[in-house]
Amino acid sequence: MNAYVFPGQGSQFEGMGKDLYESSDIAKKWFETANDVLGFRISDVMFEGSAEDLKQTKVTQPAVFIHSIVKAKMAGDEFRPDAVAGHSLGEFSALVAAGVLNFEDGLKLVYQRAMAMQKACEMVEGTMAAILGLDDKVVEDVCENINEVVVAANYNCPGQLVISGSVPGVETAAEKLKEAGAIRAIMLQVGGAFHSPLMMPAQEELQKAIESTNFAEPNCPIYQNVDAMPHRDPEEIKKLLIEQLTSPVRWTQTMLNMIEDGVKEIVEVGGNGKVLRGFVRKIDRKFPTAAL
Repeated sequence: MNAYVFPGQGSQFEGMGKDLYESSDIAKKWFETANDVLGFRISDVMFEGSAEDLKQTKVTQPAVFIHSIVKAKMAGDEFRPDAVAGHSLGEFSALVAAGVLNFEDGLKLVYQRAMAMQKACEMVEGTMAAILGLDDKVVEDVCENINEVVVAANYNCPGQLVISGSVPGVETAAEKLKEAGAIRAIMLQVGGAFHSPLMMPAQEELQKAIESTNFAEPNCPIYQNVDAMPHRDPEEIKKLLIEQLTSPVRWTQTMLNMIEDGVKEIVEVGGNGKVLRGFVRKIDRKFPTAAL
């Protein structure tokens, strides 16, 4: 039993997908389809753009999504997941991989998500920080006692929890968490407070788009970020996908649940192939992982 997992923002790299486009007619077809859907040549930015170009939310999110799905499409009949999951943005890639969404609808939602998040970021200045070396409960307790918006956002692996919120809230929490024994508190170079209450305007905007899109029953369970549990019901999948923008990504628990449910190998699809595999190794050092 294998699980395919899909990365989110932060897994992009310069020249992303250029080798696939130049070496595969299948890849070329999907990249050109993406260009048509978006109405601009995102492939040009992915192949030739600078790291700074790729950091723009409106580019990063569709670029990572496209790269992951092209990789899956190129695998053809060999791509047969028994379960899927995606980290934040990667959940949309997982939904396409499981047959819940077609590529075009998935890409449209990802682009709408990116633009809605960008707008929300412009309304209130927010940020995120990675906290290393503390138990989750300590991080949660410190955040709860700060008189600003700051919450646990990404439970990536044991000893690494990302917090998110207003700039003063995250900065205050980072200082208090260092005092509480954190090995490091690293301010992240992100455009806003993702997976926090500050994303509510984006969630409300994306909700309309998700509710008007057809979701099919998946061909395998999808473990979702909000509750780390496997789902097959399209309406339940929609509901949790809407909640995802303001809820934490429970990645540690997702991986533990997959392993407990009988998954024997976790395969990362897209991006640089290292981010999610690195988290898995910190969850279970000996667990088999691969990259597609």
